[in-house]
Amino acid sequence: MKKILLLAIGAITFVCAIACVLIFSRSGKTEVLPPSEDASQFVMLTDAVPDAILEIRYFGTYNFVGQRIDGYEEPTALLTRRAADSLRAVSDDVVRLGYRLKIYDAYRPQKAVDHFVRWAADIPDTLMKRYFYPDLDKSVLFPQEYICEKSGHSRGSTLDLTLFDMATEKELDMGGTFDWFGPESHPDFCGNPETGEYTGGNHKSPASRSITAEQFQHRMILRQAMLRHGFKPFDTEWWHFTLRDEPFPDTYFEFPVRKK
Repeated sequence: MKKILLLAIGAITFVCAIACVLIFSRSGKTEVLPPSEDASQFVMLTDAVPDAILEIRYFGTYNFVGQRIDGYEEPTALLTRRAADSLRAVSDDVVRLGYRLKIYDAYRPQKAVDHFVRWAADIPDTLMKRYFYPDLDKSVLFPQEYICEKSGHSRGSTLDLTLFDMATEKELDMGGTFDWFGPESHPDFCGNPETGEYTGGNHKSPASRSITAEQFQHRMILRQAMLRHGFKPFDTEWWHFTLRDEPFPDTYFEFPVRKK
């Protein structure tokens, strides 16, 4: 009986050791943090990709909510080490083509996602509707999954980005803005992303919008560079990519966005 009890205690201790991370604070005391609060496997995106341009939309007010989002304490970007290393390869690739990466968002704490959910439930708040969802009633944003209770960003290996043209010193024209809610943001809008073929008119747009062949090709430059270096696309947002071999596929982190 005593042997069984010792084995049970040992098993519990082993599980706890896996479930928690020991971190020594400045005071010298040991603090036990659950994995979702452990930032040790994350790096500053610009440490890995020094020439990346940051425009962290959720730290400012130009976003679909219209205010700074909870959890964004500094205008910086974090990624898991593995995702950051892959992104560096993407950057090296596009720099040879005359572009730089411009980052809108990377790691997103769960409290930021919770902020989005609260905002989506506040139907009368349509401050930024004309900029990001003019064709939609706000009441459909949650049912149509424009806003969700969980985000791949909170796992640390997803980011939103575009290309910056070093010749013109402007963002490359993608034919649509980041965080636009509608079919115009889909990678297959006016073309076939699998073949890179531009097909022209697209009747999915509720306002009969379209993008040009050049704008579609710009989206494909970004997409192909990301796919070449281990990222997978998202079928409703041309700017959104996740590392295929992400290290934390089931963990949604909670620590804030700030410099490490």
